[in-house]
Amino acid sequence: MDQIVSHCLQDGETEVKVLSMGCAVMDWIIRGRHVVLGYLDPEHYRQNPASMGAICGRVANRIAQARFDLNGTEYRLPANAAPHHLHGGPHGLARRNWDMSPDGTRAVEFRLVSEDGDQGYPGRVAFRVIMRLEGGRLTWDMHAVPDRMTPINLAQHLYFNLNGVGTVADHVLSVQADRYTPNGPDQVPLGRIEPVNGTDFDFRTPVRLGDGDGWDGNLALNNHPGQAAEVVAPDGMRLGLWTDQPGLQVYTSNSLRPDLPSGPGAEHGSFAGLCLEAQGFPNAVNVPDFPSILCSPDAPYRQVTSIEIG
Repeated sequence: MDQIVSHCLQDGETEVKVLSMGCAVMDWIIRGRHVVLGYLDPEHYRQNPASMGAICGRVANRIAQARFDLNGTEYRLPANAAPHHLHGGPHGLARRNWDMSPDGTRAVEFRLVSEDGDQGYPGRVAFRVIMRLEGGRLTWDMHAVPDRMTPINLAQHLYFNLNGVGTVADHVLSVQADRYTPNGPDQVPLGRIEPVNGTDFDFRTPVRLGDGDGWDGNLALNNHPGQAAEVVAPDGMRLGLWTDQPGLQVYTSNSLRPDLPSGPGAEHGSFAGLCLEAQGFPNAVNVPDFPSILCSPDAPYRQVTSIEIG
């Protein structure tokens, strides 16, 4: 069994502990406060039932009925969220031990090759993720080069709790998104992009998370280069997110359970953390009207997402 390697990034008042398993952020500490959820032991990330802190893929989020068609061929995937496929499958990128190369205390590079047929996906894909810490801002620069056309959609899956304890009910969230992709009861988008007006997904004015029943859905981000989302805790601790991706999954850990021992951050449970997953749209490979997630040798994948806490 491959050893799980850890490395600490540090700059100013911020320290981020990362793992080779799943490219996971195990801990994020600001002035002694642990602002993400994690597991107690790196070995727990081999199981990681909640995709805690990891990079999800090859295709993050859900693929309806665990299948898609590409160039006349049907591809069947593991239905690990039956009857659907979720976050790249039971042995997707979040549960793989990447090669990790630290570059001092400010950056680290991860590499992984996913072979043709891995989790049912076509093509061999070379993945590379560079994580860089500058002040209180952590940036994911994610690349993927396939040897043939194949869907790719990566997402970081950190659970944030800016209090370091309790729940995120008192956190206030705003998102620059005029539209969203409404879900059916199975949490799969219905294939439409609709205005957020009058819905629970209108975060254009700040929303206190405890005033809702919980969220798990994708927002269609407005197309501008500024900050896409902001979270504010009662004591003024702030999180800002910037991304080049078209979508942002807002998930208030509604179904999170203490399946494995919690790390030094908040105890695991419903509403214990907030996930802000920059991504392509869920089930895009089956919805022609959604932005395409198909990549090729001539059009490889790239995502740049930054999160700053302070």
